[in-house]
Amino acid sequence: MILSNLEIQKALDDGRLIIEPEPSPRQPTGQIQCPYQTSAVDLRLGDEISYFKEGLPLDINLGQGQFQTLFGPNSESRKITSEQPFILRPNKLVLGKTHERIALPINEERRCLAARVEGKSSYARCGLLVHFTAPTIHAGFAGTITLELINLGPCNISLYPGVPICQLIIETVDGIPFRNDSQFQNQNRPGGKT
Repeated sequence: MILSNLEIQKALDDGRLIIEPEPSPRQPTGQIQCPYQTSAVDLRLGDEISYFKEGLPLDINLGQGQFQTLFGPNSESRKITSEQPFILRPNKLVLGKTHERIALPINEERRCLAARVEGKSSYARCGLLVHFTAPTIHAGFAGTITLELINLGPCNISLYPGVPICQLIIETVDGIPFRNDSQFQNQNRPGGKT
């Protein structure tokens, strides 16, 4: 079952969902855009973009190791600011991260939550795909969310920190899962932990 905006706020209040910093305002004010859609909450783009170095003679085979082992030494990162956004050219892929840190605690006494990350339609209509093949955020996850960003449109797209880039759809989980953390648990860099 997908949580409504009011149920998302209740989950924040009772600690079943943690978003830091918490999106605000909780209700439309007319002055500031409310990040709580009827069945999702908007998350913002963080201040770092990472990408594979250009021209690498690299054959990607994740059967030989984890993504972080491959990406770390073969990638570059760049801080972005409101004065110096990242310009994503057509047909290019980069990794971003959410400004917000997310946690979906597993608690044996309460119903757990999981989430899905989806892009925003305004960006999608310009050709930007956000988190396009791995939208699931599992119960027990904690960290920033890495966003796969690819520009399939005909024009450059400027990526500024702090813009609403994706939406988090929260769902309930039946039963209490056992822990099986992914390689991306506690990540704070696009594509990895460090």
